[in-house]
Amino acid sequence: MRLDLRMPAPPGRLRRGPFREGAFSERLHDPRTAVVLGRWLAAAFTVCFATGLLSHVLQQPPDWLRDGLPSRPVQGYRITQGLHVVSGIAAIPLLGAKLWTVYPRLFAWPPARGPVQAAERLGVGLLVAAALLELFTGLLNTAQWYPWPFPFRQTHYWAAWIAIGGLLLHVAAKAPLIAAHWRRPSPRDGGADRRRFLLAVGAAVGAVTAVTAGQTVPGLRRLDLLAPRRPDIGPQGLPVNRTAAQAGTASVDTAAWRLRVLGPRPYEVTLAELRAMPQYEAELPIACVEGWSASARWSGVRVRDLLERAGAPASSRVRVVSPDRGPYGVTELGPHYASDPLTLLALRIDGEDLAADHGRPARLIAPNRPGVLQTKWVTRLEVLS
Repeated sequence: MRLDLRMPAPPGRLRRGPFREGAFSERLHDPRTAVVLGRWLAAAFTVCFATGLLSHVLQQPPDWLRDGLPSRPVQGYRITQGLHVVSGIAAIPLLGAKLWTVYPRLFAWPPARGPVQAAERLGVGLLVAAALLELFTGLLNTAQWYPWPFPFRQTHYWAAWIAIGGLLLHVAAKAPLIAAHWRRPSPRDGGADRRRFLLAVGAAVGAVTAVTAGQTVPGLRRLDLLAPRRPDIGPQGLPVNRTAAQAGTASVDTAAWRLRVLGPRPYEVTLAELRAMPQYEAELPIACVEGWSASARWSGVRVRDLLERAGAPASSRVRVVSPDRGPYGVTELGPHYASDPLTLLALRIDGEDLAADHGRPARLIAPNRPGVLQTKWVTRLEVLS
Protein backbone atom coordinates (compact mmCIF):
# COMPACT_ATOMS: atom_id res chain seq x y z
CA MET A 1 0.00 0.00 0.00
CA ARG A 2 1.40 3.39 -0.99
CA LEU A 3 1.42 6.09 1.68
CA ASP A 4 0.00 9.42 0.52
CA LEU A 5 1.96 12.23 2.22
CA ARG A 6 0.19 15.11 0.55
CA MET A 7 -1.44 17.78 2.72
CA PRO A 8 -4.78 16.24 3.82
CA ALA A 9 -7.97 17.83 2.56
CA PRO A 10 -9.88 19.73 5.24
CA PRO A 11 -13.03 18.14 6.60
CA GLY A 12 -16.30 19.56 5.43
CA ARG A 13 -16.35 22.50 3.13
CA LEU A 14 -14.38 25.72 3.13
CA ARG A 15 -16.17 29.00 3.63
CA ARG A 16 -17.92 30.58 0.70
CA GLY A 17 -16.50 33.18 -1.66
CA PRO A 18 -12.70 33.27 -2.05
CA PHE A 19 -12.38 30.57 0.66
CA ARG A 20 -14.73 28.06 -0.99
CA GLU A 21 -13.64 24.50 -1.61
CA GLY A 22 -11.44 24.16 -4.68
CA ALA A 23 -10.54 27.84 -4.85
CA PHE A 24 -6.85 27.08 -4.25
CA SER A 25 -5.83 24.42 -6.70
CA GLU A 26 -2.57 25.95 -7.93
CA ARG A 27 0.72 24.36 -6.89
CA LEU A 28 1.96 27.37 -4.95
CA HIS A 29 -0.31 26.44 -2.04
CA ASP A 30 1.22 22.97 -1.72
CA PRO A 31 3.28 21.51 1.16
CA ARG A 32 6.60 21.69 -0.72
CA THR A 33 6.35 25.46 -1.17
CA ALA A 34 5.29 25.88 2.45
CA VAL A 35 8.24 23.81 3.69
CA VAL A 36 10.82 25.76 1.66
CA LEU A 37 9.45 29.10 2.88
CA GLY A 38 9.21 27.70 6.40
CA ARG A 39 12.92 26.89 6.39
CA TRP A 40 13.83 30.43 5.39
CA LEU A 41 11.41 31.97 7.87
CA ALA A 42 12.56 29.74 10.72
CA ALA A 43 16.17 30.76 10.09
CA ALA A 44 15.26 34.46 10.14
CA PHE A 45 13.17 34.05 13.30
CA THR A 46 15.90 32.08 15.07
CA VAL A 47 18.58 34.69 14.36
CA CYS A 48 16.19 37.49 15.31
CA PHE A 49 15.17 35.78 18.56
CA ALA A 50 18.72 34.90 19.66
CA THR A 51 20.12 38.37 18.98
CA GLY A 52 17.08 40.04 20.53
CA LEU A 53 17.47 37.95 23.68
CA LEU A 54 21.13 38.98 23.87
CA SER A 55 20.13 42.63 23.52
CA HIS A 56 17.58 42.28 26.32
CA VAL A 57 20.15 40.67 28.62
CA LEU A 58 22.68 43.43 27.93
CA GLN A 59 20.09 46.13 28.65
CA GLN A 60 18.53 44.48 31.69
CA PRO A 61 20.79 41.67 32.95
CA PRO A 62 19.55 39.31 35.67
CA ASP A 63 21.29 39.65 39.01
CA TRP A 64 23.28 36.44 38.57
CA LEU A 65 24.74 37.65 35.26
CA ARG A 66 25.21 41.40 35.62
CA ASP A 67 28.79 41.16 36.95
CA GLY A 68 29.83 38.70 34.24
CA LEU A 69 28.78 40.56 31.10
CA PRO A 70 31.84 40.93 28.83
CA SER A 71 33.05 44.20 27.33
CA ARG A 72 34.57 42.42 24.34
CA PRO A 73 34.44 41.99 21.40
CA VAL A 74 34.41 45.73 20.87
CA GLN A 75 31.98 45.52 17.93
CA GLY A 76 29.89 42.76 19.51
CA TYR A 77 26.64 44.64 20.12
CA ARG A 78 26.92 46.49 16.84
CA ILE A 79 27.00 43.17 14.97
CA THR A 80 24.35 41.33 16.97
CA GLN A 81 21.85 44.18 17.02
CA GLY A 82 22.43 44.84 13.35
CA LEU A 83 21.67 41.17 12.67
CA HIS A 84 18.58 41.44 14.86
CA VAL A 85 17.07 44.28 12.86
CA VAL A 86 18.20 42.93 9.47
CA SER A 87 16.76 39.47 10.13
CA GLY A 88 13.54 40.99 11.47
CA ILE A 89 13.06 43.11 8.35
CA ALA A 90 13.89 40.12 6.12
CA ALA A 91 11.23 38.10 7.97
CA ILE A 92 8.46 40.51 6.90
CA PRO A 93 8.25 39.43 3.23
CA LEU A 94 8.99 35.85 4.25
CA LEU A 95 6.09 35.78 6.68
CA GLY A 96 3.80 37.36 4.11
CA ALA A 97 4.74 34.72 1.51
CA LYS A 98 4.38 31.89 4.02
CA LEU A 99 0.92 33.02 5.12
CA TRP A 100 -0.16 33.45 1.49
CA THR A 101 0.93 29.88 0.78
CA VAL A 102 -0.90 28.28 3.71
CA TYR A 103 -3.83 30.60 4.31
CA PRO A 104 -6.40 28.36 2.59
CA ARG A 105 -5.81 25.90 5.44
CA LEU A 106 -6.44 28.65 8.01
CA PHE A 107 -10.04 28.96 6.83
CA ALA A 108 -10.94 25.26 6.76
CA TRP A 109 -14.45 24.60 8.05
CA PRO A 110 -15.25 23.20 10.55
CA PRO A 111 -12.10 24.56 12.21
CA ALA A 112 -11.29 21.35 14.14
CA ARG A 113 -12.34 17.72 14.27
CA GLY A 114 -11.37 17.19 17.90
CA PRO A 115 -9.44 18.47 20.92
CA VAL A 116 -6.01 17.64 19.47
CA GLN A 117 -6.62 19.48 16.21
CA ALA A 118 -8.26 22.34 18.12
CA ALA A 119 -5.14 22.72 20.27
CA GLU A 120 -2.95 22.63 17.16
CA ARG A 121 -4.98 25.32 15.41
CA LEU A 122 -4.99 27.45 18.56
CA GLY A 123 -1.20 27.17 18.63
CA VAL A 124 -1.00 28.24 14.99
CA GLY A 125 -3.23 31.22 15.78
CA LEU A 126 -0.98 32.29 18.66
CA LEU A 127 2.12 31.83 16.50
CA VAL A 128 0.73 33.96 13.68
CA ALA A 129 -0.56 36.66 16.06
CA ALA A 130 2.73 36.84 18.00
CA ALA A 131 4.81 36.89 14.82
CA LEU A 132 2.74 39.71 13.31
CA LEU A 133 2.93 41.69 16.57
CA GLU A 134 6.70 41.20 16.78
CA LEU A 135 7.41 42.34 13.25
CA PHE A 136 4.93 45.24 13.36
CA THR A 137 6.19 46.69 16.65
CA GLY A 138 9.83 45.99 15.80
CA LEU A 139 9.56 47.77 12.47
CA LEU A 140 7.97 50.86 14.04
CA ASN A 141 10.61 50.81 16.78
CA THR A 142 13.31 51.31 14.15
CA ALA A 143 11.61 54.64 13.42
CA GLN A 144 11.06 55.37 17.14
CA TRP A 145 7.30 55.54 16.59
CA TYR A 146 5.12 54.02 19.32
CA PRO A 147 1.42 54.54 18.46
CA TRP A 148 0.20 51.98 21.03
CA PRO A 149 -0.63 52.29 24.74
CA PHE A 150 1.52 49.38 25.99
CA PRO A 151 5.27 49.43 26.75
CA PHE A 152 7.29 48.38 23.71
CA ARG A 153 10.28 46.61 25.25
CA GLN A 154 8.38 44.33 27.64
CA THR A 155 5.71 43.50 25.06
CA HIS A 156 8.29 42.82 22.36
CA TYR A 157 10.25 40.57 24.71
CA TRP A 158 7.36 38.37 25.82
CA ALA A 159 5.78 38.21 22.37
CA ALA A 160 9.13 36.88 21.12
CA TRP A 161 8.93 33.98 23.59
CA ILE A 162 5.36 33.23 22.48
CA ALA A 163 6.40 33.32 18.82
CA ILE A 164 9.44 31.09 19.24
CA GLY A 165 7.52 28.68 21.47
CA GLY A 166 4.67 28.53 18.95
CA LEU A 167 7.19 27.95 16.17
CA LEU A 168 8.76 24.99 17.99
CA LEU A 169 5.36 23.44 18.71
CA HIS A 170 4.29 23.95 15.11
CA VAL A 171 7.45 22.28 13.79
CA ALA A 172 6.94 19.36 16.17
CA ALA A 173 3.31 18.92 15.09
CA LYS A 174 4.18 19.10 11.40
CA ALA A 175 7.43 17.14 11.60
CA PRO A 176 6.24 14.19 9.45
CA LEU A 177 4.94 16.52 6.73
CA ILE A 178 8.10 18.65 6.86
CA ALA A 179 10.34 15.56 6.62
CA ALA A 180 8.38 14.25 3.66
CA HIS A 181 8.83 17.45 1.66
CA TRP A 182 12.23 18.61 2.95
CA ARG A 183 14.31 17.32 0.02
CA ARG A 184 11.72 15.89 -2.30
CA PRO A 185 12.37 16.94 -5.90
CA SER A 186 9.71 19.24 -7.24
CA PRO A 187 7.31 17.51 -9.63
CA ARG A 188 7.32 18.75 -13.20
CA ASP A 189 3.73 19.91 -12.87
CA GLY A 190 3.99 23.31 -11.19
CA GLY A 191 7.71 23.09 -10.44
CA ALA A 192 8.57 26.03 -12.68
CA ASP A 193 5.87 28.18 -11.07
CA ARG A 194 7.21 27.32 -7.64
CA ARG A 195 10.76 28.21 -8.58
CA ARG A 196 9.65 31.54 -10.00
CA PHE A 197 7.62 32.27 -6.89
CA LEU A 198 10.48 31.40 -4.54
CA LEU A 199 12.89 33.44 -6.67
CA ALA A 200 10.53 36.43 -6.38
CA VAL A 201 10.33 36.01 -2.60
CA GLY A 202 14.11 35.75 -2.36
CA ALA A 203 14.49 38.88 -4.48
CA ALA A 204 12.05 40.75 -2.21
CA VAL A 205 13.99 39.69 0.90
CA GLY A 206 17.28 40.74 -0.71
CA ALA A 207 15.85 44.08 -1.78
CA VAL A 208 14.42 45.09 1.61
CA THR A 209 17.64 43.97 3.28
CA ALA A 210 19.88 45.89 0.87
CA VAL A 211 17.98 49.17 1.23
CA THR A 212 17.81 49.07 5.05
CA ALA A 213 20.98 47.31 6.22
CA GLY A 214 23.13 50.32 5.33
CA GLN A 215 22.32 51.88 8.70
CA THR A 216 24.53 49.14 10.19
CA VAL A 217 26.68 47.76 7.36
CA PRO A 218 29.06 50.45 6.07
CA GLY A 219 29.45 48.75 2.69
CA LEU A 220 25.71 49.14 2.00
CA ARG A 221 25.45 52.74 3.14
CA ARG A 222 24.91 54.09 -0.38
CA LEU A 223 21.85 51.84 -0.71
CA ASP A 224 20.36 52.99 2.59
CA LEU A 225 17.12 54.21 1.00
CA LEU A 226 14.34 52.96 3.32
CA ALA A 227 16.07 52.79 6.69
CA PRO A 228 14.83 55.53 9.04
CA ARG A 229 18.38 56.58 9.97
CA ARG A 230 21.53 57.59 8.13
CA PRO A 231 24.41 56.90 10.55
CA ASP A 232 26.48 59.74 9.14
CA ILE A 233 23.88 62.49 9.64
CA GLY A 234 23.57 64.33 12.95
CA PRO A 235 25.49 66.65 15.27
CA GLN A 236 29.23 66.19 14.65
CA GLY A 237 28.39 63.57 12.01
CA LEU A 238 26.70 61.16 14.41
CA PRO A 239 22.95 60.64 14.98
CA VAL A 240 21.29 61.14 18.35
CA ASN A 241 18.15 59.49 19.65
CA ARG A 242 17.64 61.86 22.57
CA THR A 243 18.60 65.51 22.38
CA ALA A 244 19.72 67.72 25.24
CA ALA A 245 16.42 69.61 25.02
CA GLN A 246 14.45 66.37 25.39
CA ALA A 247 16.58 65.32 28.35
CA GLY A 248 16.34 68.74 30.03
CA THR A 249 20.12 69.23 29.96
CA ALA A 250 20.47 71.92 27.31
CA SER A 251 21.32 74.61 29.88
CA VAL A 252 24.18 72.82 31.66
CA ASP A 253 26.74 75.38 32.87
CA THR A 254 30.10 73.82 32.08
CA ALA A 255 31.92 76.32 34.32
CA ALA A 256 29.88 75.21 37.35
CA TRP A 257 29.74 71.53 36.37
CA ARG A 258 31.38 69.00 38.68
CA LEU A 259 31.96 65.27 38.42
CA ARG A 260 31.54 63.47 41.72
CA VAL A 261 33.14 60.05 42.17
CA LEU A 262 31.79 58.23 45.23
CA GLY A 263 33.89 55.41 46.62
CA PRO A 264 36.13 54.64 49.61
CA ARG A 265 37.89 57.97 48.90
CA PRO A 266 35.21 60.18 47.35
CA TYR A 267 36.18 63.32 45.45
CA GLU A 268 34.94 65.71 42.80
CA VAL A 269 36.64 67.39 39.85
CA THR A 270 35.89 70.27 37.52
CA LEU A 271 35.87 70.01 33.74
CA ALA A 272 39.23 71.80 33.60
CA GLU A 273 40.71 69.27 36.04
CA LEU A 274 39.35 66.39 33.96
CA ARG A 275 40.95 67.84 30.86
CA ALA A 276 44.28 68.10 32.71
CA MET A 277 44.24 64.36 33.53
CA PRO A 278 45.84 61.82 31.15
CA GLN A 279 43.67 61.61 28.04
CA TYR A 280 43.07 58.46 26.05
CA GLU A 281 41.50 57.89 22.65
CA ALA A 282 39.43 54.96 21.39
CA GLU A 283 37.61 54.16 18.14
CA LEU A 284 34.25 52.87 19.36
CA PRO A 285 30.78 52.51 17.86
CA ILE A 286 27.47 53.84 19.06
CA ALA A 287 25.09 50.95 18.36
CA CYS A 288 21.41 51.56 19.09
CA VAL A 289 18.56 49.14 19.55
CA GLU A 290 16.80 50.61 16.50
CA GLY A 291 19.49 49.00 14.35
CA TRP A 292 21.71 51.93 13.34
CA SER A 293 25.34 52.18 14.35
CA ALA A 294 28.31 54.41 13.61
CA SER A 295 31.89 54.64 14.82
CA ALA A 296 33.75 57.71 16.07
CA ARG A 297 37.04 58.63 17.73
CA TRP A 298 36.32 59.37 21.38
CA SER A 299 38.84 60.87 23.78
CA GLY A 300 38.68 61.44 27.49
CA VAL A 301 39.63 59.92 30.85
CA ARG A 302 39.57 56.19 31.48
CA VAL A 303 36.82 55.24 33.91
CA ARG A 304 39.10 52.80 35.68
CA ASP A 305 41.56 55.65 36.44
CA LEU A 306 38.75 57.66 38.01
CA LEU A 307 37.69 54.67 40.11
CA GLU A 308 41.25 53.86 41.14
CA ARG A 309 41.68 57.40 42.45
CA ALA A 310 38.53 56.84 44.54
CA GLY A 311 40.03 53.68 46.03
CA ALA A 312 37.59 51.32 44.28
CA PRO A 313 38.61 47.65 43.92
CA ALA A 314 39.26 46.38 40.41
CA SER A 315 36.11 44.22 40.56
CA SER A 316 33.82 47.16 41.26
CA ARG A 317 30.40 47.63 39.73
CA VAL A 318 29.57 51.28 39.11
CA ARG A 319 26.41 53.33 38.86
CA VAL A 320 26.54 56.13 36.28
CA VAL A 321 24.23 59.07 36.99
CA SER A 322 23.12 61.98 34.83
CA PRO A 323 20.36 64.59 35.11
CA ASP A 324 18.55 63.05 32.12
CA ARG A 325 14.88 62.69 33.07
CA GLY A 326 14.42 59.67 30.79
CA PRO A 327 14.45 55.96 31.69
CA TYR A 328 18.20 55.65 31.07
CA GLY A 329 19.41 58.63 33.08
CA VAL A 330 20.93 56.16 35.54
CA THR A 331 22.79 53.06 34.31
CA GLU A 332 25.28 50.56 35.68
CA LEU A 333 28.68 49.35 34.55
CA GLY A 334 29.67 45.78 35.38
CA PRO A 335 33.24 45.02 36.49
CA HIS A 336 34.43 44.02 33.00
CA TYR A 337 33.19 47.29 31.54
CA ALA A 338 34.45 49.48 34.40
CA SER A 339 37.95 48.01 34.26
CA ASP A 340 38.25 47.92 30.47
CA PRO A 341 40.86 50.44 29.24
CA LEU A 342 38.57 51.38 26.34
CA THR A 343 35.76 52.52 28.65
CA LEU A 344 36.04 56.30 28.77
CA LEU A 345 34.39 59.27 30.31
CA ALA A 346 34.56 61.01 26.96
CA LEU A 347 35.06 64.76 26.62
CA ARG A 348 35.68 64.96 22.86
CA ILE A 349 34.51 63.31 19.67
CA ASP A 350 36.61 63.24 16.49
CA GLY A 351 38.85 65.96 17.91
CA GLU A 352 36.02 68.32 18.94
CA ASP A 353 34.46 69.05 22.31
CA LEU A 354 31.21 67.16 22.71
CA ALA A 355 28.12 68.91 21.39
CA ALA A 356 25.29 69.32 23.88
CA ASP A 357 23.26 66.60 22.13
CA HIS A 358 26.20 64.19 22.47
CA GLY A 359 26.47 64.69 26.23
CA ARG A 360 28.55 67.81 26.87
CA PRO A 361 30.48 68.16 29.05
CA ALA A 362 31.11 64.42 29.63
CA ARG A 363 29.54 61.14 28.60
CA LEU A 364 30.20 57.45 28.96
CA ILE A 365 31.45 55.41 26.02
CA ALA A 366 32.24 51.70 26.38
CA PRO A 367 32.79 48.76 24.02
CA ASN A 368 30.11 46.12 23.32
CA ARG A 369 27.37 48.15 24.97
CA PRO A 370 23.88 49.22 23.80
CA GLY A 371 23.63 52.87 22.84
CA VAL A 372 20.91 53.58 25.41
CA LEU A 373 23.40 52.66 28.14
CA GLN A 374 26.14 55.00 26.86
CA THR A 375 25.00 57.60 29.39
CA LYS A 376 25.30 61.27 28.41
CA TRP A 377 25.67 64.39 30.61
CA VAL A 378 27.33 62.35 33.38
CA THR A 379 27.57 64.05 36.79
CA ARG A 380 28.29 61.17 39.17
CA LEU A 381 30.02 57.78 39.35
CA GLU A 382 29.07 55.63 42.35
CA VAL A 383 31.06 52.55 43.33
CA LEU A 384 28.55 49.83 44.26
CA SER A 385 30.76 46.86 45.07
